[in-house]
Amino acid sequence: MTFEIFFLLIQDAVGTGAIYVLMALGIVLIFNVTRVIFVSYGDLVAYSALTLGSFELQRMPGTVWLVLTLAGLAFLVEAASLYRRNQMQLIPKAFLYWGIIPAIPVALTFLVGAQNLSLPVSILLTIALVLPLGPLLYRIVFQPIATAPVLVLLMVAVALHFAIAGLALLYFGPEGFRTEAFVRGDVMIGNFGIPEQLILIVGAAAVFSAILFLFFQYTLAGKALRATAVNREGARLVGIWTTRAGALAFFLAAGIAAVAGILISPTTTIYYDTGLIVGLKGFVGSVVGGFVSYPLAAVGAIIIGLIESFGSFYSSALKEAIVFAAIIPIVLWRWLYVSAHDADENEDE
Repeated sequence: MTFEIFFLLIQDAVGTGAIYVLMALGIVLIFNVTRVIFVSYGDLVAYSALTLGSFELQRMPGTVWLVLTLAGLAFLVEAASLYRRNQMQLIPKAFLYWGIIPAIPVALTFLVGAQNLSLPVSILLTIALVLPLGPLLYRIVFQPIATAPVLVLLMVAVALHFAIAGLALLYFGPEGFRTEAFVRGDVMIGNFGIPEQLILIVGAAAVFSAILFLFFQYTLAGKALRATAVNREGARLVGIWTTRAGALAFFLAAGIAAVAGILISPTTTIYYDTGLIVGLKGFVGSVVGGFVSYPLAAVGAIIIGLIESFGSFYSSALKEAIVFAAIIPIVLWRWLYVSAHDADENEDE
């Protein structure tokens, strides 16, 4: 391997790793607050990329129909819950939260149409359409079983993937989408050129991660989410509405997925069922952080990017197997770390 090839592989690893970092942060965020291992998280990334691709082809994105479908289901679930609790007077408020507000980006999309939209407008509409998917899925699927064991939540999340991917096939069709590069050209450092697209991806991932850090560190809502992640019952005792915390966690994670989907759309062709593979790579990165530590999850995502890049160079046919096989030593390392930690605690006692 020459130094030039090594440099190109590092570039590719940094670009894909930056996207996996965002996905790992979203998966850790959801698990910390709700205990849901959201393996179908990649489907939201796929919906984001497919939506932006549809706008580029001047088509109405199928996401509008998914949002309307989920909004209708979420309102019916909430109305049924209020009826069982004899709180019928709250149904108009539920219709506003679960029916009207999620439909606003859909109305904006129909208002501006899908013809000749500029790239910034397309990106903003894509984010606005993907954002409601998180809390709507949480209200319909996970909130009614919030107290179920983690294994049950995992099985439901896996089943949810097939439902979402099936709807993506219905709404977008079997063809793949790959958008044009947002920027073109290279930034020269000596004899080596770094693509401006790569700089944009890494910069956007870094800025978004910094915004997420500031949100958790300095905002009341962020501190409420951290409190819920540390102790769900304790958070409820001090007045934090953990149900709303779960919906907020899914809302933020959907925003992260929207950004990740936009960043990945020019780099690879996204199909209706690509989300599972992409999401599982973010999932492997999350395992490094034990689904608890955001920095370790980010490091794990970068490692996955490196493994994928160098694995595809040595054996492109086996690159996916190499990436997912990497989870074995990671799990063993986490098991040894947890076992040693538990042994230390027992000695202290």
